[in-house]
Amino acid sequence: MKNQETGGHTVMRTVKEISDLTGISVRTLHYYDEIGLLAPTEKSDAGYRLYDDKALETLQQILFFREFDIPLKEIKAVIENPALDRNHILLMQRKMLTMKKERMERLIASIDNILKGEKKMDFEVFSKTELEGMADDMITNMNEAQKGALIEKFGSVEQWRKEFLKKASSEEAQRSFEIVVGWYGSKEKTLEAMKEDREPGNSELFTAYQKRFKIVMEKAAAKKGSDVNSFEVKELVGEYDFLSKQMYRMDDVTEMMLEYARSCREKPEIVKMLDDVYGEGFAEFFGEALEAFYKRK
Repeated sequence: MKNQETGGHTVMRTVKEISDLTGISVRTLHYYDEIGLLAPTEKSDAGYRLYDDKALETLQQILFFREFDIPLKEIKAVIENPALDRNHILLMQRKMLTMKKERMERLIASIDNILKGEKKMDFEVFSKTELEGMADDMITNMNEAQKGALIEKFGSVEQWRKEFLKKASSEEAQRSFEIVVGWYGSKEKTLEAMKEDREPGNSELFTAYQKRFKIVMEKAAAKKGSDVNSFEVKELVGEYDFLSKQMYRMDDVTEMMLEYARSCREKPEIVKMLDDVYGEGFAEFFGEALEAFYKRK
C-alpha cells in the first residue's frame, strides 16, 4: 500500500480514523503503542497519535497474525525481525492461509459426510491407510529388542499396532501431525522423512544424535541463568539447531523450534520433563534461549 499524498504531504490518520478503518478499538491501538508493537508514525502538537499508510499496513499484518491466535509477543518478534522483509512476511502468511484452507476443506468434507448420513466427524491429516503403512514400516524395521519391549508392555506386537492406530487416528494426534506437516512443507515430504527414519541402520544414527543432544542440553543447563543473548548460549543453541536439521532432514527448523520454545513455557508435561532432568527453571530458560536465537536469525 503506498502513502497517499496531498499537496506533497503524506496523509496522516488519527487513532479514531484508524479504528474506523480497521474495526479495532482505540483502546487496543493505545495498548499496541504501549507494548511497542505498533507505535504511531508521529504525534501532533497536541500530543495525539498519528499514523501513515506504512503503519496501517503493519497493523494489517498484526491483525492477520491475530486471526491465527498468535501471541502478541511473537507477532512483535516477526515484525521486528530484520531478516523478514515484506515479501517474506507475505509468503509466511500465504503458507498459513494455505494450511488453513486445506484444514477448512477437510472440515467441509467431514460436514458433507455427516449430511450424507455418516455419524462421525473426522479431522484427518493422515488417512487410515497411511497410518497403517507407518505402523507396518515401524514393525518391519524393529530389532528383536524393540519388539520384545513392545510385547512386554502390550502383550503382542499386533496389540501395539492397534493401540498405535487408535492413538494416531485421534483428533489430537491429527492436529499434531498438521503442525509437523507445516514444518516439512507438505504431507509427502513428511511421510518421506518418516520412512527414512525407519530404514534399517538409521536407529544407530538416531541414537548418536540423541547422545549429542543430551550433551548440548547438559551444557545449556550449566548456563542456566545466563544472558540468553550471550555468545556462549547462542553457540549451544546453534549446535542444537545443526543437530535438529540433520536429524529431522530439514533445511530450516525455525518454526519447529519456536513451537518447542512455546511448549517449554506453556505445556506442564514438557516443563516437568525438562526441569526434572536439568534442574528447576531450565525449561523456561531453554525456551527463552531458543526464542532469542531463532527470532533474531
